This record gives sequence, C-alpha cells and structure tokens, in this order.
Amino acid sequence: MQLLKDRIRKDGIVKQGNVLKVDSFLNHQMDIELINEIGKEFKRLFEKEKITKILTIEASGIGIACIVAQYFNVPVVFAKKAQSINIEGEVFATKIESFTHKKTYDVIVSKKFLKPSDRVLIIDDFLANGCALVGLIDLVISSGASVEGIGIVIEKGFQSGGEIIREMGIHLESLAIVDSMNAEDGTVVFRGDK
Repeated sequence: MQLLKDRIRKDGIVKQGNVLKVDSFLNHQMDIELINEIGKEFKRLFEKEKITKILTIEASGIGIACIVAQYFNVPVVFAKKAQSINIEGEVFATKIESFTHKKTYDVIVSKKFLKPSDRVLIIDDFLANGCALVGLIDLVISSGASVEGIGIVIEKGFQSGGEIIREMGIHLESLAIVDSMNAEDGTVVFRGDK
C-alpha cells in the first residue's frame, strides 16, 4: 500500500534493535484518515471471505481492528493480556511472547465471543516473529472457529513471522513488508522496491 509506505518513510523512525517506531500515526497517536484507508484496503483484500468477527490483541491492534470492522460490518473481539474481574465465565487461553516488550503474556478471550460458527479475520499492526499471531490462531482453533485470513499493517520481512504464518497455509496480507532498516541513516527498504 503505497500511501502507508510513503507515511512510514516520512514519519517512521528506525531505532537500534530492528525497531520501527510508527507511534506518531499508527499505534500511539492514530491518523484516522490513514487508518480508514487501511480499513478499505483490508476489505478489498478479504472481500471474498465471509468474515463474521475481527480478532486482535490489546492494545495497539484495537483501533485498527475497529476501523477495519466497519467495512465488514462485524464486531471486534480483542484478546486480553490479563484476567479481569469483568470477564465472566470460561475463556480460551494461550501464552504469547511479545517481541516489543520482551515478555510472555497469558492471553484470553471469553468463550461467549468466539463460537465454532465464526469466520475470523485477525488484524494486527505489526508482524515480526509471529508469536502473537500463532497465539491468536491457537485461540481461534480452540474455539472451533476458522481463521479466514490475517491482515497485517507492517510486516518485518527480515524476521521469520511471515514465513511461519504462510507455511501454515493461512491467507496473510501485509500492507507494507519491510525487507531492511538502517538505524544509522533511518532508511527503510520495502519488498518490491527497486
């Protein structure tokens, strides 16, 4: 998605340790016009799927998932990283290791919100090593629902996550795939760049 790539080049900040900061427009302060275009693009990419739920993980995927859900006219369910007194009844649970936070989370979704009849589109802001997605896929499979696709805003193509998910045979669409980044000069090279 050229609009997204242009914005990453303009406002993204490359830091040491393969970190791409996009917090000024995507996952802290959110540019709703840009995210609206992202929502339209995911609708175009997955319009043949009969999506009944959008699933993401708290926190930075929620805003994006909500915009995407408007185009599918379906609810958003977000996996919580902690048990809460607000969650009643049984839950589906898994463990997810966060690349960003270098921490393992117990992640849950109430059994009330994922049913075997659901056809799920998973949405997230980043794909790095794939741990979050594998955990979300596990939650969907545990519920008996089906993963119809995964939409990622930015994939770090130089890390293994995309390959892991594609080898699972799941329809994965990433709007911008970063093949390399240089913290010294701030450059970002996207897949398909010449």
